[in-house]
Amino acid sequence: MNRRILILLLPLALFLGGSVFLYKGLFSDPTKLESVLINQPIPEFELQDLHQLDKQHSREIFTGRPMLLNVWATWCPTCYAEHEYLNELKTTEGIYIVGMNYKDERNKALDWLTNLGNPYAIDLYDPKGMLGLDLGVYGAPETFLIDSRGVIRYRHVGDVNATVWNNTLKPIFEQME
Repeated sequence: MNRRILILLLPLALFLGGSVFLYKGLFSDPTKLESVLINQPIPEFELQDLHQLDKQHSREIFTGRPMLLNVWATWCPTCYAEHEYLNELKTTEGIYIVGMNYKDERNKALDWLTNLGNPYAIDLYDPKGMLGLDLGVYGAPETFLIDSRGVIRYRHVGDVNATVWNNTLKPIFEQME
C-alpha cells in the first residue's frame, strides 16, 4: 500500500517542483544577465583589426577614457536595428565606442560598415568568439560600459536605443572616470 502511494505521489511532486521553477522564470528579466566581470578589468586578449589584417589590438585600447564596447554581427537583426543609434551616439554625443565583430565573416562586416556607417573608433575582429567567450557573451548585441582604467562597469544585453541609453546606460556612463 505505501509503495503504491509513493508511486502515485512522485509524479505529482515532480510536476509541482517543475511548475514552481517555470513560474519563477516568468518574472525574470532576460536582459539582466549578471556578469562575474563587473568591476573587473577587460580580460587579456589579442585580436586583429577588422580593417587592417596586420594590425593587432590588446587590452590597452580600453584605457584612457570611458567607452562602450559593442559586440555585433551582420547575422544579427537586432544589431542592424541598433546600428543607426550607435552612429548617432558617436556624432551627437561624442561617445567613444569600440566595436567587436563577433563570429562573423570579415567581408560582410566591412560591407556593413561601409553601407551603414561606422560608429566605432576601433574595430576588433573576433571570428572565433574567443574574447566574446572570455567576456561571457551569449550573443549579439551586447554592450559593455568600460571606465578609463579598462574596468567593466556594466553589461547590457540587447539593443542600445534612446530609451536604454537615456534611462540606463547614460547615467552610469556619466559617473565613470
